Amino acid sequence: MRGAPPADPAWQGGGWGERAVCVLCPNPSPMTLEGTNTWVLAEPGSRDVVVVDPGPLDEQHLRTVLDHVAGRDARVALTLLTHGHADHAESAPRWAGLTGAPVRAVGRGHDDLAAGETLRVGGLELLVVPTPGHTADSVSFLLPAEQVLLTGDTVLGRGTTVVAYPDGDLTSYLDSLARLERLTRSGAATSIAPGHGPVVPDAVGTVEYYLAHRHERLEQVRAAVAELRRGPRELADAVVERVYADVPRSVWPAARLSVLAQLDYLGEL
Repeated sequence: MRGAPPADPAWQGGGWGERAVCVLCPNPSPMTLEGTNTWVLAEPGSRDVVVVDPGPLDEQHLRTVLDHVAGRDARVALTLLTHGHADHAESAPRWAGLTGAPVRAVGRGHDDLAAGETLRVGGLELLVVPTPGHTADSVSFLLPAEQVLLTGDTVLGRGTTVVAYPDGDLTSYLDSLARLERLTRSGAATSIAPGHGPVVPDAVGTVEYYLAHRHERLEQVRAAVAELRRGPRELADAVVERVYADVPRSVWPAARLSVLAQLDYLGEL
């Protein structure tokens, strides 16, 4: 197992390959890292672009993305959501009104994204890869021409993600990581364009790290549970204090969600 590759602490967005550009939303926080990555994708020479995760309802950010698209003499032909959390999807209705482009996601109506579906826009091809776990509706997108995987919050550019219990669940998340491991080991995806943080150039190493980390945390929780005999909610707080003592307290509320997901996985809830 290889360790996770070092991340770029000065991430400000920008291009990756010939088909992907990140417009970084100015909403930094302990949970969003430098901010939400809004990805603009297009085949070289095409005037049709795909936007992935327009972000929170931040009019300045939406205008910045629109200006970027206009500067390419292009138009937004399709908007995709990696999941429904507000920092990725809150602006979707407003964005649809500004662009006139359809918005597609998992679980949002008759036009749901389907596992294995190939999306084609202006010569660009994207493959829909279901990755539930962080949330029930989480989905990733493979851009085969660049061998890059857009992962939303399933895999981040730095650190690890939260299994947002009860909507997210650990069984689904481990299955999704196993799916991504097969995809990266096959060479279909060699880099990761996350929903937060910098692009990760070593997709295989990162997914392996995520799997190892999640199993390590699970063993730590299992050991803590064996020693701490309390009610489920009190147990969750006690486990966070013990197992996540190495992370800043500002992310303990999010860590508690992951702990609840792990306790549920272990049958302790």
